[in-house]
Amino acid sequence: MKHVINFLQTRSWAFAGLLAAILLIINLIVSPSFLSPERLPATLATLAPFVLVGFAATPPILSGGIDVSVGPLATFINCFFVAVLLPQGLGEWYIAIPLVLLVAAAIGTVTGLLVTVVRLHPVVASTGMLFILVGLSITISKSPVGAPENWSIGLAQRFGFLPGALVSIGVVALIWFALRRTTYVRNLLATGESDSSAFGSGVNISLVRTLAYTVGGLFAGVAGIALSALLQSSQSSLATTYALLGLAAAVLGGTALGGGRGGLLGTFLGALVLYLLQQLLTAFGVDPAMVQFAYGAVLVVGVLVGATLLNPRRARSRS
Repeated sequence: MKHVINFLQTRSWAFAGLLAAILLIINLIVSPSFLSPERLPATLATLAPFVLVGFAATPPILSGGIDVSVGPLATFINCFFVAVLLPQGLGEWYIAIPLVLLVAAAIGTVTGLLVTVVRLHPVVASTGMLFILVGLSITISKSPVGAPENWSIGLAQRFGFLPGALVSIGVVALIWFALRRTTYVRNLLATGESDSSAFGSGVNISLVRTLAYTVGGLFAGVAGIALSALLQSSQSSLATTYALLGLAAAVLGGTALGGGRGGLLGTFLGALVLYLLQQLLTAFGVDPAMVQFAYGAVLVVGVLVGATLLNPRRARSRS
């Protein structure tokens, strides 16, 4: 028991991993075909937006900020791709992917500049961006618009011999892995832990925080592509659905709301918990409103367990 507690204390993602393993086992008992080869691509495609929006929320939180607009940004990218680019003949992958990622990263940068240069509180800046993105999504897609046949559908099925969703999740994971090979993530964690100490060590706080929102926007762009692949239609009504799921996944995965601790591994596990919980409750025929209640309950329990178990000095991210 002592070793288990020590493991939970030294790895911020461990509680989410334990909870995900329990929920996965229960899902397999309730539905033995849950991870069958036939269902796996569709299962992962449904999971991908949970994971990728969580990934998008993580860098701003690590910097000591917060971005509640990453979910609506993913939905905006979905509407932009399906309702604008595809009808205009700009939907080929070599045009659409660079364009939507550039737009998403630019929007993330604007949010970051509102925080670092204009000095707005992160909640105020990102909430303002949230409303702007919801409005833009509704403007370009007041009602669902079906997508013609396009390359993105492979990301919801099989992409070669791999489930397509692994490609979109894997791309973001590789980008984060590459960033961890530089000094940026180290500076990001230092800024989130204590911006005054980081500044005293020569870290450009404003640049680090702005880039955190830029990276978050980039990841939200990938989430928007994954959402388009899953739905094959524009769904502006989902803007608020994903608004807080990303934050919940990150926090449940052990990312400290004050910054300085966490990573994508924990966020992945947190998103997996939320997804498996949704699948389990749906299998039992639970009212959708109660699913939202369950999200909140699990999040509160996760935060309380994390606050109780984690030693802030030792539980640095290993993801």
